[in-house]
Amino acid sequence: MSRITFPSLIAGTLFGAGLALGGMTNPARVRGFLDIFGAWDPTLAFVMGGAVIVMAIAWRFVPRMAAPLFGEHFHLPTRSDLTPRLIGGAALFGIGWGVAGLCPGPGIAALVIEPASAAIFIMAMLAGMGLVRLFEGAGA
Repeated sequence: MSRITFPSLIAGTLFGAGLALGGMTNPARVRGFLDIFGAWDPTLAFVMGGAVIVMAIAWRFVPRMAAPLFGEHFHLPTRSDLTPRLIGGAALFGIGWGVAGLCPGPGIAALVIEPASAAIFIMAMLAGMGLVRLFEGAGA
């Protein structure tokens, strides 16, 4: 196992466990968060708040580090502009998240808990990724 594979496996497992414990693998919970005029479920806000706090702390340390603990260099975004492509992708992501009640992380974690329904989401996600690559390849 490479120097980066084992820590990635541990981090991914912890992330998936956190999503499952937070109820984010349950599409009804996510839809409940988006139903602000109905039976609103604020649980997702607490999960997101916890993630924002952890990342806010991590972002304070990253500029002080020469390299990540388990990699050669950081893979940080370099662009900060809003493009129509980014906005369109974010809108599609949000619509898909609201319709399915899953996003990629919880969808993959849900494969362990409810594989039949999660597999449909994963197959649709992979098909969408393939279509994007197909169109990007055609436009390049």
